[in-house]
Amino acid sequence: MKKTEIFADYDRYILSTYSRTPVVFVKGKGMTLVDITGKKYLDFFPGWGVNNVGHCHPKVMSAVRDQIGRLIHIPNNFYHPHQAKLAREIIRLSFPGKVFFCNSGAEGCEAAIKFARAYGHKPHGVYGHEPNVVHGKASRHEIITMTNSFHGRTLGALAATGQAKYQNGFHPLPPGFKTVAFNDFNALKAAVGNDTIAIMLELVQGEGGIHVAGQEYIRQVRELCTENDILLIFDEVQTAMGRTGEIFAFKHYGVVPDLMVLAKALGGGLPIGALVVKEKIAGTFKPGMHASTFGGSPLVCKAALGTFKAIFADKMLKNTRVMGAYLMERLNALKEKHNCIKEVRGLGLMVGVELAMEGKSVFEKCLERGLIINCTQGNVLRIMPALNVTKKQVDKAVYILEQVLAEVSS
Repeated sequence: MKKTEIFADYDRYILSTYSRTPVVFVKGKGMTLVDITGKKYLDFFPGWGVNNVGHCHPKVMSAVRDQIGRLIHIPNNFYHPHQAKLAREIIRLSFPGKVFFCNSGAEGCEAAIKFARAYGHKPHGVYGHEPNVVHGKASRHEIITMTNSFHGRTLGALAATGQAKYQNGFHPLPPGFKTVAFNDFNALKAAVGNDTIAIMLELVQGEGGIHVAGQEYIRQVRELCTENDILLIFDEVQTAMGRTGEIFAFKHYGVVPDLMVLAKALGGGLPIGALVVKEKIAGTFKPGMHASTFGGSPLVCKAALGTFKAIFADKMLKNTRVMGAYLMERLNALKEKHNCIKEVRGLGLMVGVELAMEGKSVFEKCLERGLIINCTQGNVLRIMPALNVTKKQVDKAVYILEQVLAEVSS
């Protein structure tokens, strides 16, 4: 098909739910994407953080090829070995618990919300405190989330999201959610009440503009949850799978959540999500209380196992820490030269460049020069290359960005 034909078919047959950029990609390998004209692009925002190991990593592709000719899908009332292996690997690398598999981050957050509500109806909590009781039944249901958070597009996840712009037009949203300022422990503590059952947050707010949770803040939140029998939910949809230099971002903080949501990079490009639940409370969900038809299929679980293999075999965690520090150094050097940069912040290879102007033109001009980045919150450039990015690729990306900033700020 020609590019014009593809655009025409999108206009005619596909719902207009995205602001699309007029580029047609047909091939990807590592850090490189190729469009329909043969032009190559350096991808520093691969698949919205899905392709942490790069496009079509050999270990992921080998796993997919091996599985796709054997068995793609079976229902979850039967067993298959790869779901067992993947759950075991996730628990080995995170904390003692159990895993529920689904298809996306939004689905994972929905599962966490349902789990918290179910837990709020239990007569006793994991930390031994008496829950709020109304008419003889435990009734805690409120979940506190953070301003500028993003937890997904389904109604429950949308109600948890602390950004009104995503909620406009979809009211009434499910009740039972309260939003407080991120990194403000006093505001959070003041918001906790008798109905509070969970606190849900991202350790690095991606869509919110790359804001990193403070060490002391997270320690205090963990203590608050433990003292009040409140579930601590970490949404690690974007921060997990090595993105911050640890396999899961919570490992930077020396605390363990009660629930953790995974997705995006877990499947190496294939759709898979997961809810990880601490062992002590895993019995809250009983058979029939929650399900996902396609969750944890043989194909996506095999791909996820290949993704873990790629991350560790290729020493990507170490590379993320080294290249993340180097990228921050190069971007801070740009900040010294260009007044249009207000701040550079991030963790590992999850980096935000806050501009003193709108960032859309920067994104567009970088794309013209063959560099893919992202702009969120109107003026924050989101830069998240694959974990195996090289120094040479970082230098090339920063060079292109510097050219663009010089042009747009002149």
